[in-house]
Amino acid sequence: MTKVIITGSKGRMGQALIACAARIPELKITGQVDQGDNLADVLARGDAVIDFSFHTATAGVAELCAKHRKALVIGTTGHKEEEKAAIRAHAAAIPMVWASNYSTGVNTLFWLTRRAAEILGPGFDLEVVEMHHRLKKDSPSGTATTLLEILAEARKLQLKEALRHGREGIVGERTSNEIGIHAIRGGDVVGDHTVIFAANGERVELTHKASSRETFANGALRAAQWVVRQKPGLYDMQDVLGLK
Repeated sequence: MTKVIITGSKGRMGQALIACAARIPELKITGQVDQGDNLADVLARGDAVIDFSFHTATAGVAELCAKHRKALVIGTTGHKEEEKAAIRAHAAAIPMVWASNYSTGVNTLFWLTRRAAEILGPGFDLEVVEMHHRLKKDSPSGTATTLLEILAEARKLQLKEALRHGREGIVGERTSNEIGIHAIRGGDVVGDHTVIFAANGERVELTHKASSRETFANGALRAAQWVVRQKPGLYDMQDVLGLK
């Protein structure tokens, strides 16, 4: 039995995690923490923490987990570089799974994107389009950012230099070394991501569309069951699914 504590329990993902966990006999939610609650008060009840609170809170969650030797699954996105560094510093003490997306389908998209970039080569222009619900706070999405990182690594490009956030005005012809990102917000869209490989005469598109947050919740719960058996270190969903 894996005992799990959820931070951000009153949010959309927190509620999805609670609902999905009720259908997994080998897992039990032993703590629910949200704004105004103290995680330290319930840490002793759990084997792992799943954090879907907010990016500014994750470093503090990681610090508490490291202090109490509890495994951590991180589902927040939009971290600044200093926040990322503060989180990574605790990987020597506890096992952590940190993924921009916990969907099995999206992680398959990550794998396919890398392989497509390698196979198609530099003759194809690279663009990423993502759409999410109107309430999403960060842009581009964490999943889109991972896709951009994969593309830049496959092309051996520096992402900060290659990245183009949409286009406006007389920007000139597209260069072969740029990667476009286009973020759309509206309605109640859970999450759509498309990677476009465009060349003269043909185009390849890889798309994943999520219609339910349960896909993410089930993946995060699977990650929690997996991470409690691991040595201290920083892992991602590709490790959980055995795709590496």
